[in-house]
Amino acid sequence: MRISDLLRNKGAAVATVSPETNVTELLERLAEHNVGALVVVDDEGGIVGIVSERDVVRRLNERGPQLLDGSVAAIMTKLVASCTPEDSVDQLSVLMTERRIRHVPVLVDGRLAGIVSIGDVVKTRMEQLEKSQEQLEAYISQG
Repeated sequence: MRISDLLRNKGAAVATVSPETNVTELLERLAEHNVGALVVVDDEGGIVGIVSERDVVRRLNERGPQLLDGSVAAIMTKLVASCTPEDSVDQLSVLMTERRIRHVPVLVDGRLAGIVSIGDVVKTRMEQLEKSQEQLEAYISQG
């Protein structure tokens, strides 16, 4: 299965935030969209980072509550792993496991076209396994 198939089922909407946004507003947006990470984009829509709940918690532990008034730019991950719609879910699963990341933006011609979470990957794998099991059971019962 390709990332394009996953996005077709899930949708391509991506919640974003600017680097200048303060961390308190970031938390509000995470809650509003019920997501674990937001892609950080510049004024032209280019990806400059990604910021997750984990980033907030870890930096909050290091810096204390004044972090909430600081900018997303101060806590975001700047080196963002990405994928394309042509990549396979299996390839993405390996990338996520090796890099220990849970959210990967999908790019088309360098532009943001979606985002895939580890939950999306697990759901897709579960659906594939269920389908395989149903096919095996049908084959055995016909046998």
